[in-house]
Amino acid sequence: MKRANTVRNLLLSLSLATSAFAAPAYAQVRVNITVGPPAPQYEAVPSVAPGYVWAPGYWGWSGERYVWIRGRPVVQRQGYRWEPDRWEQRGQYYYRQTGHWEHDNGRPGKMKKEKKEKKEKKHKGRD
Repeated sequence: MKRANTVRNLLLSLSLATSAFAAPAYAQVRVNITVGPPAPQYEAVPSVAPGYVWAPGYWGWSGERYVWIRGRPVVQRQGYRWEPDRWEQRGQYYYRQTGHWEHDNGRPGKMKKEKKEKKEKKHKGRD
């Protein structure tokens, strides 16, 4: 019985120690950036394969400065449009909004069929 308790306590201790090392990997890091990004760089948009759209380049933060991340083709999603990466200023800080898909509300929806007007029946002999 003592041996089973010893093994159980050892396994419990190991799992607690392992989780203590793994916990920082799940922590969210917040960096306050007070310097705005430079103007976007010009990129010639290449022709992309059918079924893809072009996600334009953007300025990323390396931890000490902005670095240009080149544009890339992404797989197209029907009924959605690509909203590119951008930086937003909130107060004195800048926050990066990552590129993502948004519903394309501007696309033409299904057209409703108009109902045909019923022709008035003419009664025979009345006119």
